[in-house]
Amino acid sequence: MGVVSKVTAVISAVIAIAGVVIALSFLMLKLLWAWVIPDLFPGAVSQGLVTAEISWWTSFKLAIFLGVMGGFLKGIKIGKS
Repeated sequence: MGVVSKVTAVISAVIAIAGVVIALSFLMLKLLWAWVIPDLFPGAVSQGLVTAEISWWTSFKLAIFLGVMGGFLKGIKIGKS
C-alpha cells in the first residue's frame, strides 16, 4: 500500500466520521426539541406559536447557530481582566 493510498484512506475515514457526527448532532437536536419543547411550552405548541417538531433543515440551522454562539462564548473570558 503506497503513501498516497494511505493518505486517501485516512482522509476518507475522517470525512465519514465527520458526516456521522454531524448526522447524529442533527438527530439529537430534533429529538431533544420534540421531547423538551412541548413540555416547556404546551400552550404555545397547542396554539401553533411554537412547533412541536422541527425539520432537518431547521435542525441544521439551529446547529450552525449553536456552534457560532459557542464559539463566541469561548472567546469571552468571564471574570478575567
